[in-house]
Amino acid sequence: MPAELNINASLVCQLIAAQFPEWGNLVVRPVEVDGHDNRTFHLGDEMLVRMPSAECYAQKVLKEQHWLLKLGPLLPMPIPVPLKMGVSADIYPWHWSVYKWLEGENASVESIADLNQFATDLAEFLLALQKIDSSDGPPAGPHNFFRGGSLKVYDDETRQAIAALRGEIDVNAATELWEEALEATWHGAPVWIHGDVSAGNLLVKNGSLSAVIDFGGLGVGDPACDLTIAWTFLSKKSRETFRAAINLDAATWSRARGWALWKALITLVEFIHSNPKKAANAKYVIDEVIAEHRT
Repeated sequence: MPAELNINASLVCQLIAAQFPEWGNLVVRPVEVDGHDNRTFHLGDEMLVRMPSAECYAQKVLKEQHWLLKLGPLLPMPIPVPLKMGVSADIYPWHWSVYKWLEGENASVESIADLNQFATDLAEFLLALQKIDSSDGPPAGPHNFFRGGSLKVYDDETRQAIAALRGEIDVNAATELWEEALEATWHGAPVWIHGDVSAGNLLVKNGSLSAVIDFGGLGVGDPACDLTIAWTFLSKKSRETFRAAINLDAATWSRARGWALWKALITLVEFIHSNPKKAANAKYVIDEVIAEHRT
């Protein structure tokens, strides 16, 4: 393994040539909008390559390779289809994946024709995912940063963030919201969860939700963590549409607010002095969940 790993098109070309020579003549180029957990590249016009950027993300490759082919046919819209799994090599230390290319652009308010319909379509996808037999699925744990598990995993981190943000947020309201979310325990059977339902993992085509991608957070457990997009992306009206369509109890919605609060708090702490845009977005989410909690 090289001392400093530079995941670029040249590296991907070398790995493709060595492990999948049948694709060695295809052009490799970076995607326009890349993520943090994985570096993604076009492979020709109909495939993509996903390269984990760190060991903690690499362990998700085997999970995705195993489960996505089983889940995909049972869902109402496309998800990534694994074609091949690459293995570690002298120039790259982890497993990696080749997938079919899915058409669409990352969701944005500007790209969506009807945000209420988008919210309904997303709820229908998540409900379909939750209905799939989860008896053999991977429970929440380090592999997906405990998405689908108990909020108590992040209790210390959340309280430390609230204390650090005194003077920036309403710490009393944030604490009250958090403690209510901790008390709203999930009593249902474990269900499948995506683990990272965010705008960057939702594709839009012709103004509508067209695919759901990046299942690195996949697992089985409490579905509350998949609802945070209600505050991180949806408007107040489309949030109400989403909540009605997802039709989960008030306790689950409370835990969802807790998940949204936790993520926004740690994001604000991290970026409050270095990235005004990320800090402002995090502050907006905190204000939204607190305002809803009060009503």
